[in-house]
Amino acid sequence: MTVQNGAGARPAATECGIVCAGAGRAQREMSRWAETYPGLFSAKPFDAALYSTLSLAMAFSGPWFTPEQLRLANKTSLWAFGLDWIVDYVATSRAEVEDAARRCRETAAGAPPVPGDDLTRMLADIRDELASSPAFAELGPVWRDELERMLDGMLAEWDWKSEKVAPSFEEYLGNADNLGFSFAFAAHWIHVTAGGPVADVGPMREASWAVQRVIRLLNDLGTYERDLAWGDLNALLLLDRAEVERRIAGLAARSRELLAPLREAHPELAGYMERQMDFCAGFYQAGDYWGSL
Repeated sequence: MTVQNGAGARPAATECGIVCAGAGRAQREMSRWAETYPGLFSAKPFDAALYSTLSLAMAFSGPWFTPEQLRLANKTSLWAFGLDWIVDYVATSRAEVEDAARRCRETAAGAPPVPGDDLTRMLADIRDELASSPAFAELGPVWRDELERMLDGMLAEWDWKSEKVAPSFEEYLGNADNLGFSFAFAAHWIHVTAGGPVADVGPMREASWAVQRVIRLLNDLGTYERDLAWGDLNALLLLDRAEVERRIAGLAARSRELLAPLREAHPELAGYMERQMDFCAGFYQAGDYWGSL
């Protein structure tokens, strides 16, 4: 529901209150996860605002989902932040990045977590939670493949940064899997899907990848100054802002085209992906998830 006022259409305050209450529950749970896996989340950029804004992103993207239904989206997204931190700012060599990727692949495939390694311990806990879902038999391979795509993307970005070789814009956009949206979405998809045959796996994944590309570029518009300070890659280093914005508009339109045929059979999941994209369009105008170094 929306209301009209002098500033135009806005979500009803009651609806916002319900969504924020759910986000508050998720934020407290994220804080507990940070305490449970201190090896992943003890660095300064993992501040209270990161947990707050990340939980709000999930809650407002799927206001029809309960906090429990959003649990695996929240947990997997937070884990991906921890992995990103290790790859981009903790690892000092490609060998370390490759080793982290190897440990993650083995854990996702069923290996026990590495003793003393919170990266694989948290991933194993996510894996085990997902494995209890009825859809895991069909969608577990999708989740593992999305992890593989994300890890490969992070390795590719590591190479570009360490070798100081700028990719083309198309290469950079083609590596959007390193963002991790589709990996986290796969976990959410498994968690909220009931038993029985899973329909439209290919079209759902294609739509997820399309939305991920949009979010990759929206993120870059909002984090350009931080990326410069932290030494990260950014689309604005490859194209000017007007051209990136033009590309976002085209990619967003294509995403909506891919989502349209999914709305009838999968209204909640299709709506979640579209709202994630639209939430990021607003969020990155003024904010960022990471805290300061």
